[in-house]
Amino acid sequence: MSAADKPSNFRLLAEDLRFPEGPVWLPDGTVLCVEIQAGTLTAIERNGKRSVVAQLGGGPNGAVLGPDGACYVCNNGGFAWAQRDGRLVTAGTPSDYSGGSIQRVDLASGRFETLYNKCDGEPLRGPNDLVFDAHGGFYFTDPGKLRGRAMDRGSVFYARVDGSLIREVIHPMSIPNGVGLSPDGATLYVVETETARLWSWPIKRPGELEKLPWYESPHGGHLVHTAASFTRYDSLKVEADGNICLATLDIGAVTVISADGDLVEQPRMNFGDTHVTNLCFGDADLQTAWLTLSHTGKLVTGRWPRAGLKSLA
Repeated sequence: MSAADKPSNFRLLAEDLRFPEGPVWLPDGTVLCVEIQAGTLTAIERNGKRSVVAQLGGGPNGAVLGPDGACYVCNNGGFAWAQRDGRLVTAGTPSDYSGGSIQRVDLASGRFETLYNKCDGEPLRGPNDLVFDAHGGFYFTDPGKLRGRAMDRGSVFYARVDGSLIREVIHPMSIPNGVGLSPDGATLYVVETETARLWSWPIKRPGELEKLPWYESPHGGHLVHTAASFTRYDSLKVEADGNICLATLDIGAVTVISADGDLVEQPRMNFGDTHVTNLCFGDADLQTAWLTLSHTGKLVTGRWPRAGLKSLA
């Protein structure tokens, strides 16, 4: 793949979406994505036809299929919005913000419920992205919210789908965003948006991480990679071979990093949008990718040079 131009086989599947994120491939070929500004979970068929699955309100962000077949959504509570150079951008916290949550959506009926909205009595601020492990639990990031000149310090949590456990496992972080697991499920990856740093933690047992001492790391993580020049990283997905694919803002790319922290490639999409915010893999060989380009409201798809990682759940 060229580092300068989009892969020639990528095509536009849907447009005029209202800040799409969190793509999820379904076995029937449909792709789900959230529309953050619209507050919806939306289904998009192979021909581009779309329909609303659930009206979730707030700001649905990351999404993933759970082991029970339901869709689990990080709801950040919503953003204020603005137009900049003809593009839709986030603009802080809205006046009607009431907190963030983890939502469970029944895909057959569209009914949804709030699974978590606090941890140890502390409200969730703005959950962003999540990943399931092989034990049926999930890790999720919460970067917090921006209020004028003030910003929350972010956290990472571990929770169970039955509502019986939620635990803060990492704090503080600087806008934690994408989260993923290594193919063997033994390593947790989290990327910070503004620092453009990818971190890792060995997993001792579900929801328990092995951490470096405080004087070696701000939160116990191992630094895997940091950008060599200005950009920011959003959500991430892991390939079957262990590479970590980082949706890359400002340059409209996907940055692919090896587990050792080396840059593998950085293909740019060039669909007229600088903000590739998320991606997923699908089809039988998990070698088709779908990418959200949020500022212009596009979903694009094409063949990827390597297979994505099958869900561990």
